[in-house]
Amino acid sequence: MTQKKSILLIEDEEDIAALIKLQAEISGYKLFVETDGINGYRAVELNRPDLVVLDIMLPGQNGLDICRKMKHNPELKNIPVIILSAKNEELDVVLGLELGADDYVAKPFSPKILFSRVKAVLRRGREGGEKLLTKTMSFGDFTLEVDRYLLRKGDKYIPVTLSEFGILRRFLTNRGKVLTRNQLLDDVQNDDAFIMDRNIDVHIAALRKKLGPNFHWIETVRGVGYRFKEEEEMAYAS
Repeated sequence: MTQKKSILLIEDEEDIAALIKLQAEISGYKLFVETDGINGYRAVELNRPDLVVLDIMLPGQNGLDICRKMKHNPELKNIPVIILSAKNEELDVVLGLELGADDYVAKPFSPKILFSRVKAVLRRGREGGEKLLTKTMSFGDFTLEVDRYLLRKGDKYIPVTLSEFGILRRFLTNRGKVLTRNQLLDDVQNDDAFIMDRNIDVHIAALRKKLGPNFHWIETVRGVGYRFKEEEEMAYAS
């Protein structure tokens, strides 16, 4: 019989911890909970879990400090970390990813979505104490780390939701093609992502904002949908 993977949750909000614990049991994981940063880090040292789910705002010691200490500890640095963050903590999320966190989930969130990310992170595994190479898709200065559900510009990470990630991946696999709103919605829902808002335009607007001055990669085709431009189009435009 396969041994259950162990997860350490460091979260001080009891209601959130209870929901995550319930979903862990449903998903077949063994979950341990600590409610403050100091005891949380000690539990990482003592128990060596397969994965740590880490809130940023914690009593005693914040989640970023815990992540930093883990990634600087040769015995703990290969334990994957998923950060939980409130929406107003985006800069902290970027810092956490740069410190070595594997993924993040923004509050409020669905426990099912959290454990889809847990499954994806654990599936990658570790080889020889180092991270496996990640499959990537690139456009301009941006890189989509497919296995990690992350978007990067140069060496800086840009937080995206699971829905935004799914839409962007669909665009990149269909560069130059016009996709209707319904196609995007259907494709992404059938492609391991979760659209929480059925209004695709909301997600497109959020993606454009995160792409900054490069928002024009995503072209609106009036009355039809959207098209992600080819590399040569962008080179000509610049």
